Amino acid sequence: MAGTGVFAEILDGDVYKYYADGEWKKSSSGKAVAIINPTTRKTQYKVQACTQEEVNKAMESAKAAQKSWAKTPLWKRAELLHKAAAILKEHKAPIAECLVKEIAKPAKDAVTEVVRSGDLVSYTAEEGVRILGEGKFLVSDSFPGNERTKYCLTSKIPLGVILAIPPFNYPVNLAVSKIAPALIAGNSLVLKPPTQGAVSALHMVHCFHLAGFPKGLISCVTGKGSEIGDFLTMHPGVNCISFTGGDTGIAISKKAGMIPLQMELGGKDACIVLEDADLDLVASNIIKGGFSYSGQRCTAVKVVLVMESVADALVEKVKAKIAKLTVGPPEDDCDITPVVSESSANFIEGLVKDAKEKGATFCQDYKRDGNLIWPLLLDDVRPDMRIAWEEPFGPVLPVIRINSIEEGIHHCNASNFGLQGCVFTKDVNKAILISDAMETGTVQINSAPARGPDHFPFQGLKDSGIGSQGVTNSINMMTKIKSTVINLPTPSYTLGNGGHSKL
Repeated sequence: MAGTGVFAEILDGDVYKYYADGEWKKSSSGKAVAIINPTTRKTQYKVQACTQEEVNKAMESAKAAQKSWAKTPLWKRAELLHKAAAILKEHKAPIAECLVKEIAKPAKDAVTEVVRSGDLVSYTAEEGVRILGEGKFLVSDSFPGNERTKYCLTSKIPLGVILAIPPFNYPVNLAVSKIAPALIAGNSLVLKPPTQGAVSALHMVHCFHLAGFPKGLISCVTGKGSEIGDFLTMHPGVNCISFTGGDTGIAISKKAGMIPLQMELGGKDACIVLEDADLDLVASNIIKGGFSYSGQRCTAVKVVLVMESVADALVEKVKAKIAKLTVGPPEDDCDITPVVSESSANFIEGLVKDAKEKGATFCQDYKRDGNLIWPLLLDDVRPDMRIAWEEPFGPVLPVIRINSIEEGIHHCNASNFGLQGCVFTKDVNKAILISDAMETGTVQINSAPARGPDHFPFQGLKDSGIGSQGVTNSINMMTKIKSTVINLPTPSYTLGNGGHSKL
């Protein structure tokens, strides 16, 4: 059960504490932020409303802890991460319970997220030991006009304090994907979890606490974005921001100082279907890509661009599969569960109404009960409809019929987003040409877009983000290069077996 057993100390009455300086604390504000269960639409949990002063203290302790952490041997950092990963997996049930109640994630998927997160932490520890354990050695005479009088030794060093801001839809996995690289690289970290998902994140942080990480190295501050959001992202103590979420990230990037940013800000992932595609494969991937977790994924299929000649057949196959999807509460492991909030449901409904007014063909009746929206396929969508361009983050998928490959590529590239896309065809040559032409960070060939496996590079173009994620890229991004140059009084060359230099 959440908040019981080893997790009892993170709860005070009915309000979860925040984590700073190695302790679970109550905020001096005396205020709490309510977390609404998307299914019941009633308050499920409460978290501390931290003050700016408490954020300042967390930053100070993070800065102090980082100095000694950077002196901790790599193998020791990795050992603690492996320990945290094991504790996380051991306590998957209570954390998954939080995911079900906070963000209406289907029960089975919630358990999968926690296990995947443990695996990610372990993989990051292994990868960090390898890539941070080696540097570079350069010699000066490779550049014209130089003799071999300089030896340059380069290594990767920590940035300092990392601010990590994960999104509601993967509040555990997309938190550890920032925490683990930061820690193995010798950084400290302040986590600001999303309100929906905060309690799941607090349980996850407690697993790191139980693993025995030094005090102050990890903090988790909860509260209202309006009170501590800008204060955190513009804080002078922050040396790097890793953010996953929506267009808030654009505002953060404009306000942040001269620090590295890692941003993933959503997408409008297009699925281009050619005439020779395996339509059964396409239909299965559209269901998986478009409707998993009710479409609330950055890498969900968000628009289908299908050649006119196969559109009728594909739409019929997708309709048949949609009819088999179960709709209901996440506790029952339904395929389609309530979307995260009433405002999200209202936004999705606005897109649906716009499409109806402009003449889209509804393949199912539109149905909504509170935050629960039944899966809906919209055929004959045109570029003048909002759903053709905007990201619904819900179980509604538009189909646009195209008459040429160029038309499909044009629609994909006209979007302000560029996270991922996919193309279905049996012609590998066409697939590669289309992939090269699509302005997205990743193109999947004959499969739906996906973030993962977690060591794969994950990045977006345009408004979809800055920088690249994935285990290796995140470790590299959370370090900088330090060079030490040894200057020799005279040129020195290693001659092998041919002789020796004069000393």
